[in-house]
Amino acid sequence: MNIIGRLTQDAQVRTVSNDKQVVNFSVATNDSYKNKQGERVEQTTYFDCAYWLSAKVAKFLSKGTLVELSGRVSVRSWLGKDGEAHAGLNFHTSNIKFYGGGKDSKPADASPKAKDGKATNKGEDDDLPF
Repeated sequence: MNIIGRLTQDAQVRTVSNDKQVVNFSVATNDSYKNKQGERVEQTTYFDCAYWLSAKVAKFLSKGTLVELSGRVSVRSWLGKDGEAHAGLNFHTSNIKFYGGGKDSKPADASPKAKDGKATNKGEDDDLPF
């Protein structure tokens, strides 16, 4: 399954048994549809995500970053202290594709600039075949 959404907060790395690390983060996905009355309804779904393959990815997972995730979804349910039933969605992430937009995102033009603000070439050849 694939989902596309934005992180609701910065990712956190936890160490579990046998010194294994997991990256935990939450993603919000948005959907809209028209109901029977023809009104547009906006719906947000939240997923609690876990990524086990590398903790190094956590530094790129900041609040607001747009990501596409591949993996599998599961549902968890529990009774709260007040006796109310609750449910949530878990997303066991196997692949992450970044689209940017987090608090540490850089402008699209990251080319080196001279003191006058113009881009510098630093000797690269402009006649590249791609």
